[in-house]
Amino acid sequence: MAKRILIVEDEPLIRENYAQALRKYGYEVQAVADRQAAEMIYNTRLPDLALLDVSLKDDPEGGFELCRSLRSLSSTLPIIFLTALDSELDKISGIRLDADDYLTKDVSLQYLMARIAALFRRNEALSVPPAKENIINRGSLTIDLNRLNCQWKEQLIPLTLTEFWIVHALADRAGHVKDRDQLMTDAKAIVDESTVTSHIKRIRKKFQYLDDSFDAIDTVYGMGYRWDLDKDRVQDKEQDVQSK
Repeated sequence: MAKRILIVEDEPLIRENYAQALRKYGYEVQAVADRQAAEMIYNTRLPDLALLDVSLKDDPEGGFELCRSLRSLSSTLPIIFLTALDSELDKISGIRLDADDYLTKDVSLQYLMARIAALFRRNEALSVPPAKENIINRGSLTIDLNRLNCQWKEQLIPLTLTEFWIVHALADRAGHVKDRDQLMTDAKAIVDESTVTSHIKRIRKKFQYLDDSFDAIDTVYGMGYRWDLDKDRVQDKEQDVQSK
């Protein structure tokens, strides 16, 4: 069955161009111009992926509001912002709302399709039983490369695809410093340095929401970030002592 993609774009020509391109790739497309029309669609049936502009007609943050609403309905629905707004503040706002990607409209069609396909592969992997050889254990952290998810002390962390690859890049070589360029490459994302910093802050908050003692991601000033296994071990020992 063809995957269903919802496009929310207020410019008719741009909306139709993306709709035609996606249909050529075999996707079923519903394309609308405003928030109200989008809500009518996904309140009846959620799409398999949402492609959102930020500013919609007289609704300057309509895309952000749609993202917030969609994410409340599904923690795994792939959401991509595709917009002309390329300011640092807009990108960070999209990340904070748990969008999976924030792309500007000058991105190539081939890259957009690759990102869409990657997000669908992630969701398909969630239903596949994990193979032992694709499980990475780093102290309290478990990374499942089949399902593209992470668990901390056996609790699932709701990471976006970009956040998952950043955690994987850090934890796969625990103790090694990764600079921002390396993390951008490993995350397969086109983002600037400040956006990487925002991703790291967001990742920390998600871990700390489940474990307020989490402190395994070190900032190495002037160099980058690293996954510190020693801090994880120290926390476990302290908890063992407290339980006795």
